[in-house]
Amino acid sequence: MHQHRRFNYDSLEQLKNDIQCLGVKIPLSEDIEVLKQPIKIGDKTIPNPLAIHPMEGCDGTSDGKPDELTFRRYDRFSKGGAGLIWLEATAVVPEGRANPRQLYICRENKSDFQALYDRIIKNASDTYSFTYKPYTVLQLTHSGRYSKPDGKPASMIATQNPYLEGSLSKNYRMITDDELEMLEDRFVQAAVIASEIGFDAVDIKSCHGYLNSELLSAFTREGRYGGSFENRTRFLLNIVDKIKARLGSKIDITLRLNAYDAVPYPYGWGVSRDDFHKPDLSEPIKLVKILYEKGVRLVNLSSGNPYYNPHVGRPYDNGLYTPPQHPLEGIANMLGIARQIQQAVPDMAVIATTFSWLREYAVNVAAGGIKEGWFKLAGFGRQALAYPDFAKDIFEAGAMERGKCCTVCSNCTVIMRDGGKTGCVIKDSKVYGPIYKQGREGKPPIRMDTTVSEHL
Repeated sequence: MHQHRRFNYDSLEQLKNDIQCLGVKIPLSEDIEVLKQPIKIGDKTIPNPLAIHPMEGCDGTSDGKPDELTFRRYDRFSKGGAGLIWLEATAVVPEGRANPRQLYICRENKSDFQALYDRIIKNASDTYSFTYKPYTVLQLTHSGRYSKPDGKPASMIATQNPYLEGSLSKNYRMITDDELEMLEDRFVQAAVIASEIGFDAVDIKSCHGYLNSELLSAFTREGRYGGSFENRTRFLLNIVDKIKARLGSKIDITLRLNAYDAVPYPYGWGVSRDDFHKPDLSEPIKLVKILYEKGVRLVNLSSGNPYYNPHVGRPYDNGLYTPPQHPLEGIANMLGIARQIQQAVPDMAVIATTFSWLREYAVNVAAGGIKEGWFKLAGFGRQALAYPDFAKDIFEAGAMERGKCCTVCSNCTVIMRDGGKTGCVIKDSKVYGPIYKQGREGKPPIRMDTTVSEHL
């Protein structure tokens, strides 16, 4: 691994030279026309291969309805030109909310979600044409060990994990097999509501150490949902089967999937048993193949855990610690994972991630990866908070503007950790600057440590 470095490129040529010097594989293309081409998902069409990841704002009402800032965020996204809008983590049960303002999908909140969905569709058609319609995904979740529905930790874990135990409250408990079986039906109920509203797809969230992601790594759990591959994937696959049985083709099923946890075996999914710093994608690929056989046609890939090793999936310039690698090495690893899964299941539409650190050159990497068959769509997370109309600029100006790009400063994450409503402190400062300052009152400044725990 090479030493971490902040972004300092002034030309695509400089980026190319660093990629070559580091000896990493990252696709690049100066021709970005491929980013204007539609993508077919079953009988539906995504207008272009640029996606907005599920970026949680922690700004719903206390009963889980979208609120003023929620509507504002999706107004900006829906006018921004991305072909796919992946709506943020939405709890299927109140006790599974990660914060007191997390969205919660239920019958009582259906009309509010309907209003949000209708706004997204109207904004897009008013901005572009009456036939233009982004593909919409609602992410369904249970936060598991990160549950904090009333503002205090109320962790419900699927398996013991010594690398993540620091995030647990003292009164955590292990979710039972019977509870998991009943929870499957709550995901189905949420999918039914999403289908009635008009969403194109639901995401059975399986990333970043939340409940279903943790089940995939539950090697040490006993019972029906732990140990073997069949048991560890049972919860996810049961939900897929039950939604299909209930709704047929009325709504698509997809998932944001951690392909690589970067946590030592037997506590990490997608890791080499000999060296957890290296992915072993045999099980993730096996799972994606099974999902494809069950009718899933879209998968959104991620890696790492934002509470433990955020640099693995989100290369940054500033954070709580100095990552043990150059950001381009992390980007190459993530894109390489997408490439392996895309090539193993060629008819699946794989969404790659980890573009934000690249600023305006993300356009060239996204185009290069799609042209070379590494993935079929490129997803943007933090970048979308800072620069919601990035796709529109790509199509109309042929490039992204450096001055509008995310600076990967991690302050959007700091707001969340401080309990505030989150957004871009730098590029959307009138709204989120005061929220950031209020949350930081009385707290020490956040600085990058010069050392990193050896387990990273």
